[in-house]
Amino acid sequence: MLKKTNLGKFISIGLASIVAFGLACSGEKLGQGGNSGSNSGGTMRLQGSGASFPKPIYEKWVNEFGKINPNIRIDYQATGSGAGQKALLAKTADFGASDDPMSDEDLKNAGGDILHIPTVLGAVVLTYNLEGVKEPLKLSAQTISDIYLGSIRKWNDQRLKTDNPTLNLPDAEILPVYRADSSGTSAVFTDFLSKTVPEWMEKVGMNKQPSWVTGVGVGAKGNDGVMGQVKQTPNSIGYVELTFAKENNLPAAQIKNKAGEFVEASLESVSAAAAASVAQMSDDLRTQITNADGTGVYPISSYTYILVYKEQPDTVKGKALADFLWWAIHDGEKYVEELHYSRLPADVRKRVEGKINSMASGGKPLRQ
Repeated sequence: MLKKTNLGKFISIGLASIVAFGLACSGEKLGQGGNSGSNSGGTMRLQGSGASFPKPIYEKWVNEFGKINPNIRIDYQATGSGAGQKALLAKTADFGASDDPMSDEDLKNAGGDILHIPTVLGAVVLTYNLEGVKEPLKLSAQTISDIYLGSIRKWNDQRLKTDNPTLNLPDAEILPVYRADSSGTSAVFTDFLSKTVPEWMEKVGMNKQPSWVTGVGVGAKGNDGVMGQVKQTPNSIGYVELTFAKENNLPAAQIKNKAGEFVEASLESVSAAAAASVAQMSDDLRTQITNADGTGVYPISSYTYILVYKEQPDTVKGKALADFLWWAIHDGEKYVEELHYSRLPADVRKRVEGKINSMASGGKPLRQ
């Protein structure tokens, strides 16, 4: 039998855990209670895995959210969209992240409803390392396709010179750099080309991890890897999320849109792509906004998503995750523009609020 003094300690600890759990579910900061998501010190740990496209903003959000919720620790690993989807399905991560929405088949076999939570909008840009070229390079979908299919192999090819008559393009071999891992950035990039270039659709198609043409270019892992390869290799070109090009002081090409304009990736041009596509967004919020209609639209724009199970197996961890998502699309928005992402359209954010509020544990809403 327990001694009386030990029994008293046991009861006290149990009551403390119950009080902490009640605070967590009431919307206040999570306390030091016992739960399956906490370590012995009471720290709540959430694991995320997935897209490198939103890595800069997610790292910022995790850091800032942690300052006001020091007992919640979120670890986000930029493993690529494909890996993030797999981690969520395998339940080795509390949330996944992907620029490419999950397929109908994967959702059907997920063992529970999965919510797509759009967080921000971004742009996939073609960044390049060309010494002496001071003005932005102009690229059409056809030209990009020809470069990555190996039809255009030199920078001074006439097809490039036609769209860039004022640039002194070198007589040098082009080194295309692509993603070697399963990537939402690749999915967005190949989706744009598939919509606009029949040859690309026939030979490659839209894919998170396409089969690249043998002997053309080199692969690298993550947006960081592609950016690093371009930065250190003269005469190279690669596709990355806009923030990575900005942070490395490398240029981004102007891309020809559906209206025939060469458009720079910017907060305004990405927001224009989203605005033109809101009416086509499905009820589950899965959508692609590449090659959108309208003037001033940047044509390789994309939402990026956090993926979560609607029914959370752990009430306290689920509450922490729902609160983080709510904070991200509200208070977290003030950090978006400084990292070159665009905010969600107001009507899309309203729909996202409904998705977050639908998260539950044991059939009971996590946010009340």
